[in-house]
Amino acid sequence: MSVLPIVKYPSEILEVECEKVTVFDRKLSKLIKDMYDTMLDADGVGLAAPQVGIAKQIAIVDIGDESGLIELINPVILEQRGEQIGPEGCLSFPDLFGEVTRFDYIKVRAQNRRGKTYIYEANDFLARAIQHEIDHLHGILFTTKVNRFYEEGEIEG
Repeated sequence: MSVLPIVKYPSEILEVECEKVTVFDRKLSKLIKDMYDTMLDADGVGLAAPQVGIAKQIAIVDIGDESGLIELINPVILEQRGEQIGPEGCLSFPDLFGEVTRFDYIKVRAQNRRGKTYIYEANDFLARAIQHEIDHLHGILFTTKVNRFYEEGEIEG
């Protein structure tokens, strides 16, 4: 298990447009494994490469359901519809939570660690988590989308 340090706001890397991944090799597989270990260690449901100091379009999501680990490399949202409003936090903003409006349904095109392109559909909380991580790859932080911030103790962590 290799846990990487999580970059905290206001680090500049959190607000940059990440580069597309063009090389799919062992180094990429190891990074994804290390990101997964880091996410689990931090009790998160998603993690993007800029959060571990790497400005590449790599994100992972695992909300703990039957979907398992979702690898999002060079992801693009193809379709989106509906609306959901709910709480979000971010491993780069410890102890900060806010109410964010997101699409309820998304269809994403992405690649896995081997470079294979796939289409993935998600709704509800999984769609929220994927949108949050894809935003990271474009330098967009959840704090810019917050309707209101929660007070301490307002939501259970």
